[in-house]
Amino acid sequence: MRIIIADDQKHTRNGLKAVLSACLKGPEIWEATTGLEAERLADEVHPHLILMDIRMPGLDGLSATRRIKSRHPEIKILVLSLRHEGSQEAKAAGADAFVSKGESPERLLAAVAELANPRQQP
Repeated sequence: MRIIIADDQKHTRNGLKAVLSACLKGPEIWEATTGLEAERLADEVHPHLILMDIRMPGLDGLSATRRIKSRHPEIKILVLSLRHEGSQEAKAAGADAFVSKGESPERLLAAVAELANPRQQP
């Protein structure tokens, strides 16, 4: 599974990378510190999933989500934020899921698993 972690905070990227690496089988993980970097990486590596922080310098995560989804609707984007109320904004931007950074690692992994293996609709 190819994953981009887009967050301007190094400790957050490192924590997310550690959780994903420990719980997924051999993920390929790239890191971006801005929405523009996430957009460029999405074009280059065609990830399965992007973990996108809402607040980043330059192009924010919601704008980056809109731009990436317009060109690559198949890429799943999970938006992360410290603000619980960011869920509606994330969905409006085209995000496939939203998880608050204050939630447990299990909640994050459940969201990742759901996006990696979506249930088939009847």
